[in-house]
Amino acid sequence: MKIYRSIEEFGPVNNPVLTTGTFDGVHLGHQKLLSRIGKIAVQTNGESVLLTFHPHPRIVLFPEDNTLELISTQKEKIEHLEKAGIDHLIIHPFTKEFSRISSVDFVRGILVNKIGVKKLVIGYNHHFGRNREGSMESLQEHSETYGFEVEEINAQEVDEINVSSTKIRTALNEGNIVVANSYLGYKYSFEGTVNKGQGIGTTIGYATANIEIKDGCKILPKNGVYAAEAEVDGSTYNGMLNIGMRPTLSNTKNYLEQKSVEIHLFEFNKSIYAKQIKVSVVDRIRDEVKFPNLDLLKEQLGKDKIAALQIL
Repeated sequence: MKIYRSIEEFGPVNNPVLTTGTFDGVHLGHQKLLSRIGKIAVQTNGESVLLTFHPHPRIVLFPEDNTLELISTQKEKIEHLEKAGIDHLIIHPFTKEFSRISSVDFVRGILVNKIGVKKLVIGYNHHFGRNREGSMESLQEHSETYGFEVEEINAQEVDEINVSSTKIRTALNEGNIVVANSYLGYKYSFEGTVNKGQGIGTTIGYATANIEIKDGCKILPKNGVYAAEAEVDGSTYNGMLNIGMRPTLSNTKNYLEQKSVEIHLFEFNKSIYAKQIKVSVVDRIRDEVKFPNLDLLKEQLGKDKIAALQIL
């Protein structure tokens, strides 16, 4: 997959088969669309092209709004798109000036004149251009004027529910990992750096890796305990993940008034401080609970480990 950091970098290719959008999560619906442009490219002796944008439009248009949650970071999105087999990925800078481009200028100036689109494939209910004024109907009109074909892909369904990035974010916020993963078509994951913690877990036999996630827009599942897998130094380990405020420690000097993300890896005793770790979340075990003392917390962690092993 060849990556371009702006439309201006993109060179002429043979029979471009194009799709465009934010593609947050690269979920089953996105995968269906990407598979379709790949098949058309093979049939027409063309090449598949995806036009997406960075940063996310909401960050540019509503800079005061800190509520944006994204399923995938830019790095993760690129990795998933590469797995999907896209030939060309254009990541164009999204600016306020770019947001003011009318739908007709977007089609004529960018899709036709700069990319040279021969076939455009879009997802269900796709809108584009200034104030999202462009639609499937306007694309059909433009396609006749500028000589390209347009095709709309129906929404991908899982258990008779249309898959969307919004529904996946809702599932994650509710702790419904199994549902989120079924919509994604892969295990939801996040990456971070292992930082030194207070060492409380070690004293009760459940040492944890404390994870710092640097991308502030990365969505995390609802607070609680989860069965998870972690990849570190090229190897994958089973474990149990805790996301939350560690309420049992709230009355101790080791309490931190901020959300923590920490994972206990089974049968693991290496030092991994300052290393990168990738955590894939498999299923939810329970809510976060405040225990009267560390002994009762330790007892519950033993039960959590059994539950996690059964899941994994």
